[in-house]
Amino acid sequence: MEWQMEEEEDQEVTLVSAAPEKVICEMKVEEQHANKTGTLHGGLTATLVDSISTMALLCSERGLPGVSVDMNITYMSPAKIGEEIVITAQILKQGRTLAFATVDLTNKATGKLIAQGRHTKHLGN
Repeated sequence: MEWQMEEEEDQEVTLVSAAPEKVICEMKVEEQHANKTGTLHGGLTATLVDSISTMALLCSERGLPGVSVDMNITYMSPAKIGEEIVITAQILKQGRTLAFATVDLTNKATGKLIAQGRHTKHLGN
């Protein structure tokens, strides 16, 4: 099996808003984002949870990206090719050494929850 990287403009996540400890992005599901059944790939969903929650941490007072300690994703409904999704990341708590985030992926048109992720990051001492 051979893998090819797509051009960057084909893999666009758009920042909608950034506030302290909260980031909202949007993305259109394209063919290169999909699995064999034509829906958003679970691995890309996990990458979005990781990346967008880290962006929310960078928008916090401390501005540290941290290092992943734990990540959990619950997949609830598919996002098909052509559909737009909204990715909302919120920092639930940021302590001395750990930060806890939640990320919701929803269908932009229907508001239906596609997946929900929880991400714990170590911020250092």
